[in-house]
Parts: sequence; C-alpha cells; structure tokens
Amino acid sequence: MMLVLFDIDGTLLLSQHAGAQCMHDATRELYGDAFTFDGVEIAGRIDPQIWHDVALANGIDNPHEHHDRFREVYTRHLARRLAGANTVRVLPGVTALLEALGAVEGLTRGLLTGNYPETGRLKIEAAGLDPEIFEVAAWGCDGRSRRDLPGVAMDRHAAATGARIAPEEVVIIGDTPHDVDCARAHGCRSLAVATGPSSRDELVACEPDLLADDLSQTKEIISWILDCSR
Repeated sequence: MMLVLFDIDGTLLLSQHAGAQCMHDATRELYGDAFTFDGVEIAGRIDPQIWHDVALANGIDNPHEHHDRFREVYTRHLARRLAGANTVRVLPGVTALLEALGAVEGLTRGLLTGNYPETGRLKIEAAGLDPEIFEVAAWGCDGRSRRDLPGVAMDRHAAATGARIAPEEVVIIGDTPHDVDCARAHGCRSLAVATGPSSRDELVACEPDLLADDLSQTKEIISWILDCSR
C-alpha cells in the first residue's frame, strides 16, 4: 500500500492569493477596516491557527468563540470571488501526476492541507480538478497544527482500507517547510516542491527527502514515490 498526500495551495494550484484576500474581506466585514493580518504568518499553516493568531493580534481575546462565524463568512467570500473571477490555475505537472498515481494499484491519493474542507474543495474545483479523486483527506480543522494532520490521514486511510499503513509508505507533497516538518514528525517521506512562497534555498535548508522545481517530471517522481527504500 501507498498513500500520497498533497497540499493544495502552492502545490496543486495557485489562486493568486484569493484565499488570503477573502480572509481579509471576511474579517473586514465582521470587524471593520482596521482589522489587520500584519505580522501573522499564513503560508503552510492551518486556517484555524491563522484565525487564532490574527484574532489575538487584533484584540479578540476569545478567538474560538468567533471562529465558526469567521469560517462561514470567509467561505462565502471565496465562493463569490471564484464564481465571479476564477483566478485559480493548476500547477505544472499536477494533472499528469495525479492521473499516473491513479493507475498504480494499491496507491491512494489524498490531501493534507491547512484549508477547511469547503474552501479546499472550492479551490480544487476552480482549478479544474475533481475533489473526489482524493480518497483520504486531513483538513486544517482536523488538528491544532499541521503536525497533527499526517496521523489523521493515516487513521482515515486505515478506516477506508481496513489495514494500517506504515509511515514510510506515506509521501507528503508540499511547498513549505511546514509540510516537510509534519512528514518528518511522523516518519513519512517528504517531497518539497518549489512552486509556492518558499524559496528553493528555504526548502533545501529543511532537508526534504526529495526536492523538485515543480511536479512535471512525472516518471521520475512516480519512480521515487514507489521506492520505499529511500
């Protein structure tokens, strides 16, 4: 068995910052124009964590009590924006790689992402991909940090297949050091791809098991994924 987990933003697709902009729009609707994201890291982090930090930075002492409303309004803004002007595009090599992985017997394609399920699916559909090909998903609302998500994905894979997968049979593909970190924390393999906000030097420094400029080298990447010997 193999489980290949993809991050969404910066890995499968680029949205031209539609997600971040709609988060800003949602907080301005809820709390006014003075609400700011200054100083809050977004890339590679899970959405509830981003909300928690930005809420505290803007003087909201009980972020948890406001979270569901933020999530609802953010989703509404994103759906409206993408319906009006779809700025999402799939990244090089993604479609071919997903198709090739789908042909491998015993391999499950999945998601490991900081997005909420509803916003992640909006982005995937806007990129022209089918969310249903991802049979397992660990979403941003499934843990307190990204490090929690590989365990969630492996548990869901076990529930779907009836068998527990070994960590070395799990590959996490992402575009930030956070993706590499969460893979390492669970003994999974990491493929870092330099198509997001992290520079190649930043990705080299976090020592992924494999580093690629993008996902267009389908045969080479498939070969590496299927080689569990590292």
